Amino acid sequence: MNETIRKAIYDKYIAPTKKERPDYIGVEIEMPVVNLSGQPVDEAVSIKTAESFIRHFGFIASGSDTAGNITSAKHEQTGDILSFDCCYSNLELSFGKAVGLFGIKDRFERYCRFLNAEFAKHGYTITGMGVNPNADINHNQPIQNERYRMLYHYLHSYPQHKNEVAMRFHERPDFGTFTSASQVQLDVRYDELTDVINVFGLLEPYKALLFANSYLSDYPEFLCVRNMLWEHSMQGYNPHNVGMFGKKVSSIDELIDYIGTQSIYCTMRDGRYIDFTPLTLDEFFSRDSVEGEYFDGEKYRKISFTPEISDLEYLRTFKFEDLTFRGTIEYRSSCCQPLSEALTVAAFHTGLKEKLYELKKIVENDDVIYSHGFNATELQKLLSKQKLPEYIDEGAVERQLICILDLSSEGLIQRGLGEETLLAPLYERVRRHTNPARTMLDGIKNGIPMINYIEQYAAI
Repeated sequence: MNETIRKAIYDKYIAPTKKERPDYIGVEIEMPVVNLSGQPVDEAVSIKTAESFIRHFGFIASGSDTAGNITSAKHEQTGDILSFDCCYSNLELSFGKAVGLFGIKDRFERYCRFLNAEFAKHGYTITGMGVNPNADINHNQPIQNERYRMLYHYLHSYPQHKNEVAMRFHERPDFGTFTSASQVQLDVRYDELTDVINVFGLLEPYKALLFANSYLSDYPEFLCVRNMLWEHSMQGYNPHNVGMFGKKVSSIDELIDYIGTQSIYCTMRDGRYIDFTPLTLDEFFSRDSVEGEYFDGEKYRKISFTPEISDLEYLRTFKFEDLTFRGTIEYRSSCCQPLSEALTVAAFHTGLKEKLYELKKIVENDDVIYSHGFNATELQKLLSKQKLPEYIDEGAVERQLICILDLSSEGLIQRGLGEETLLAPLYERVRRHTNPARTMLDGIKNGIPMINYIEQYAAI
């Protein structure tokens, strides 16, 4: 990898971690929009509800589709954003950077109460699930704007690439329209960067047990199907773009090398997105020209373009621990949670960030799940499923999870804001050996209708 690319990677991703700044928290929560009648979501209902929200809370529209319909809006004072993620049946609330979690919690609950009061007028709701329960009913069509049209087109190109990579593609390239995440961004400092990536990577299998909440009947073995859908799609064409890092990152230079092996698959020219067969950064920037496709307003056309170093802006990765240009790590692997427990993901990570080196000691010396020949990547996949491996001692797992939760609680207590109370639902899950997806499926097996869980997980 040449020095120009290394410097560009360093400037974008590493340099921001060296800046002195307060510790902030950023929270993004995506939620399925559900038509309770069992019919597809009518995007006009979602748009009308968003317009009511904007008027009520004083947000200012900031994005629209090609027909002029609202796709995003921002509140200038708080920095909060309402948007539709990929389609009009996946609504996202993103919160301006904050020092504490309770301000976010209060606004989230006010927003959701209003949204659900408006949606209820049409027999709709937003709910706290990682997969839309009507995934097989909704139209699952992308928002008609440059970004989402490109993404939908790119994800649906997988049949052309089946023989290029040693991976089995799943057959739900529309997954972006029905999967919902709970993501948190936390500032990371240069001297802790590799430890944060490595330590939280080892934690991922335990997080699968705590936060699984995405069930899809196409893949009934999974309690958390979201990550598989990302990894076995065109987003996972290069495995370095998704999931785990796979091995310990030992230095900043090694991290820069790793980023150089990630693939870019889109960029913009003249206001239009171009997508193309993924190329590692090293290969992309070494080419004189790249062949891609763009939508001209009526159909897709071939185009040849010359890479520019500014194209690095369009590197889209979906690592579980994703280093961003803001000097933050974005923790991306958790499903949307029941709305009354929505801040558990952010609280869990925020507390453990305060206790990084104590957490490092726990996970690096773990012999509960890490003593049976499986690595973190393999364990994360295994523990995302309904049936746990035979060797798992559930009592030992419970004790280890309690130990990790206690550590997170100590970190939150150290912050002095009372945020440790937000972990209470996680302690309850551990004691019952469950998570939202398992609770729902156990109930359905016992005759409780899905509609009950849609409404239960929508309650604040």
